[in-house]
Amino acid sequence: MSQLQYQSVPVTAFAQNCSIIWCAEQGDCAVIDPGGDAPLIKQALASAGRTPQMILLTHGHLDHAGAAAELAAEYGIPVVGPDLRDRFLLDAMPQQSQMFGFPYCAPLQPDRWLEEGEVLSLGNLRLEVLHCPGHTPGHVVFFERNSRLLFSGDVIFKGGVGRTDFPQGDHQQLIEAISGKLLPLGDDVIFIPGHGPESTLGAERLTNPFLR
Repeated sequence: MSQLQYQSVPVTAFAQNCSIIWCAEQGDCAVIDPGGDAPLIKQALASAGRTPQMILLTHGHLDHAGAAAELAAEYGIPVVGPDLRDRFLLDAMPQQSQMFGFPYCAPLQPDRWLEEGEVLSLGNLRLEVLHCPGHTPGHVVFFERNSRLLFSGDVIFKGGVGRTDFPQGDHQQLIEAISGKLLPLGDDVIFIPGHGPESTLGAERLTNPFLR
């Protein structure tokens, strides 16, 4: 059994994959990208018998960070990530919520920003932080090497890649991050994207039209 156990909870009208992850041995738990629908996430945590120790954000878009403040207050835990370069997006949460017709969302100030090369401990799990800009300038992903699992946010999808038509998006940067940082992790790595079904890096390397 993999050390890293996880459950995906689709949230918001954008069907964003919020991931509840935990260490199989120690039980320590984190929530990745709670984009909204906080009651749904709390219910999933309660059903799984889990109390999170931290909230991890891949980037500053509302459908990934919208419920972070509520969950952090509920459980008394820190919000960690993304990279500081996404601060402008988290500062603009009220405008984002208005633009997408979401309930009002206050600006979000994480307890800690993340940088390339950091490693976060969760029980026996080691989550490596990789900075993968392009979809947003401060986008990070979380890789658990022993379990061969990657939480890729909106960088790569099954058959697709992240949109780059948002403020400070950059398609070339995105493709370089995927080619230079993600694909070298190994064909066997399973990634859980921000939207849609999971896949493997090997399958995408062979079939993803954006990586040809």
